[in-house]
Amino acid sequence: MKTRSEIISAALKRVDGHAPSGKVAKHRKMAVSPFTFLRGASQLFYADILSGVLPLPEALLNIPMTYVMGDCHTGNFGFITEGGSHGDKVIFCPNDYDDACIGHAAWDIVRFCVSLILVAEHGQGMVRGVYQSEKDVSGKSVLGDNDINQAIDKFLSTYRDTCGLSIRKDRKLHDSVIDDFSSPHILYNLYRKAQNRVLDGEDFTRKSVFAKSVDFDKTPLRFKDDPERFKSLGNDVFAQLEYAFAPYMNDAIIDIVERVDSGIGSANMKRYYFLIGPRGFQGSDDLPLYHVVEIKQQREAAALFYFPDLNPVNRLNPAHLSAVCQQRMQRQPDLLLSELEWNREHWLVHSRHHARIGINPEDIAVGKKATRKGGFLQYAQSCAEALALAHCRGDRRSTRFERAVCDYLPGAMTELKYVAEDYAQVVTDDWARLVGMVR
Repeated sequence: MKTRSEIISAALKRVDGHAPSGKVAKHRKMAVSPFTFLRGASQLFYADILSGVLPLPEALLNIPMTYVMGDCHTGNFGFITEGGSHGDKVIFCPNDYDDACIGHAAWDIVRFCVSLILVAEHGQGMVRGVYQSEKDVSGKSVLGDNDINQAIDKFLSTYRDTCGLSIRKDRKLHDSVIDDFSSPHILYNLYRKAQNRVLDGEDFTRKSVFAKSVDFDKTPLRFKDDPERFKSLGNDVFAQLEYAFAPYMNDAIIDIVERVDSGIGSANMKRYYFLIGPRGFQGSDDLPLYHVVEIKQQREAAALFYFPDLNPVNRLNPAHLSAVCQQRMQRQPDLLLSELEWNREHWLVHSRHHARIGINPEDIAVGKKATRKGGFLQYAQSCAEALALAHCRGDRRSTRFERAVCDYLPGAMTELKYVAEDYAQVVTDDWARLVGMVR
């Protein structure tokens, strides 16, 4: 029998190519808190489901399988523009499909509930000064056990109710998106921030993803000289990338850089940024003609190592599967979404949304708006609605999935809460083990 530390070490080494170590940037990020550990170790989540460490409520396995996120947690929802960098309609939805596949909706539901518990603890740790924060949160109020329980209840009931709406013939749920927030909703300010960063927004030339990546003072345009984010390429590598990926772009390739130190779950995967637009930049009036495309190395979805035979669709190569899942789970996917094989690896092609806004623990787990004005519950509710919409789009011919959710989820809610609480403690203990290994 392997010890728990040996199980953790083997799981991380298989995916990351290295045993837990302080020399590995991803492992250092995972060692920050139990929440960041959960984000970086999705493969362990599925290993524990298979082994019985994480026992899913049996009733939920009666729900027909659908397209799932695979790495569902509070940090993998946010604001994007439909159609990628070709659209200006800001919506709130899942924003990470690296581990997406056809699987059990219960995977996403349980994982999100666990993340609610751990992101609340992360917020408590930031206020105490135990975990680092991008904002000064000292002295701010934090979430308590009652807040967490209410948020889980709100998430589960909203997910069920959203599926229930789809059963009504007068509702076209597959065509619905979450695209409107008003004050004092906890996401209102972030929603307005995203709206201001679209192509015609007042902050496009200052704060959009495009503006933060590209040096507008150079002619022709070039990516910024930012060693913490971008790595310059040699002429040979540049030429190879340009030749291989040009057919997937909608205009000329102006510049290419390697993107470094991004994310947690896929921190050790290669990715490149391509600056796309017409040759012969004439000035600021031409900026709307340019955008950034990301080429991202893909690996097998976390669940499929442990559950390889659930559905034939899951046999698609990793990049192809990720693209298919986005196309099915989103109302209007990125117009440039594609995939190819290059250098014996599979690569996903997609545009960088000008107005992409992610959600950090500081945004939802600390302060009066989160703790005293129901903001944490509001966030759980919005994520539940967005997740249900994505899951329901898996089968647009019938409402079998939605009917099964309404039949089986209500009776499993209490058990599901206990399962999430127990597994949150497992993750916390695993994180403590990782901290010892990294140190």
